[in-house]
Amino acid sequence: MLGVVITGGDTAAPGTALLIAAAPVGKGRLIEASSVLPALAAVPPSALTGTPAATVIELADPLDPQTVLTRIRATAAAEGPLFLYIAGQLQLDRKQRLLHLALARTTPTTMRYTALPWHWLTAETTIRPPGTTTVVVDLVADAEAWRHVTSRGLALGQGIRLYGRVAPARQRRGAATPDYLKACAAIWRSGARPDLAVLHEQAAARAGGDEALLLTAGTSPAEQQAAAAWRPATQVAPPQVATVPNPAAQIATAPNPAAQAAAKRQAATTQFATAQALPSPDDPHPAILAAAQSGRHSEAAAAAAAWEQQELRIHGPGSVQAIHWLEVRADLARLAQDPGLSCELWMAAAEARLTRRQAPDDRDVEGAVDRAHHQWEQIRDLPRARALAPGLVRLRRSVPGRQRGALQVLQRRLESLHSGRPA
Repeated sequence: MLGVVITGGDTAAPGTALLIAAAPVGKGRLIEASSVLPALAAVPPSALTGTPAATVIELADPLDPQTVLTRIRATAAAEGPLFLYIAGQLQLDRKQRLLHLALARTTPTTMRYTALPWHWLTAETTIRPPGTTTVVVDLVADAEAWRHVTSRGLALGQGIRLYGRVAPARQRRGAATPDYLKACAAIWRSGARPDLAVLHEQAAARAGGDEALLLTAGTSPAEQQAAAAWRPATQVAPPQVATVPNPAAQIATAPNPAAQAAAKRQAATTQFATAQALPSPDDPHPAILAAAQSGRHSEAAAAAAAWEQQELRIHGPGSVQAIHWLEVRADLARLAQDPGLSCELWMAAAEARLTRRQAPDDRDVEGAVDRAHHQWEQIRDLPRARALAPGLVRLRRSVPGRQRGALQVLQRRLESLHSGRPA
């Protein structure tokens, strides 16, 4: 549920606070995340952002990851400091080994479609100037997510301040409570306004839990100076990214012209606090490919998503630059052995090119549909394959491609899925 937007103080230096409390309904709930919202709602808005004026937005037990993504994206585009307060539970996608924030409808079998991938959050916040974003978390992790977090940390972009804690799920029955964030709220309600580092120490001490992993990641003095003078990056010089038929080849080999370097550096070059950075001040493709090939698929996906969002903001939806990064993401999903996601992204790329009035026999359009078809053939999750099939059939009818009988092959395969016979 989306809460009421509250504004406090004057409007000289506005900040934004997004409060997200999310956890599955039923037996899968590990934390009573939404129980912290009344406590945070009682805090003066200015305390949540450290600014004289503040806008506070609540998301209580959201159902759909796209809804959460849309809200994060909107707040990330706002001028001024951004604070994200997140209470919830982390789960790990067993196939891709990616962290997700569980939502109301999340179950272990539907996680990839009903939970918010953590790298989506990373991608949306990384594109903001360093030092302007703070994330405060109070999370419980299931057994697999806990092993992942304790060995690799909780990835966020460079220049994002991270405070909070992650605790393992309770062994005994009963859900945990977000005591760390409740402690923060109690300190603020007392009238105290400590800086974040001191607040973190005080809240962690009050919340207890010796087994919890405490998170602290600040920003450098240079980043703080850049943040003080920040305004939304809507006037960045548009980088010219050429689109090619084979995005994998573009990832591996194609350099960008030197004239693009300044704009690219200000765009979303994603680096992670828990792994080696993806160093790409000029051309990000080689570093992204290297991350994917070394198994760091979440980092590669987050970096590509950040670049796509930057191009969407500069050039708009349906631009060749945005489509290029959509195709890069599709190929990264292939490398991550997620044919369902790869198929979906290639279909989206094909639809986007057709919407741009590219001809059905255009090489780029045919290539996107052919790759979507090939990835669909690799899907072993039958419900997922059935869900994607109608859109792929529509595309195949519009873009038959150069391989004779491709539509008939697709239809026969679909019939076998519906009949339960092996393909």
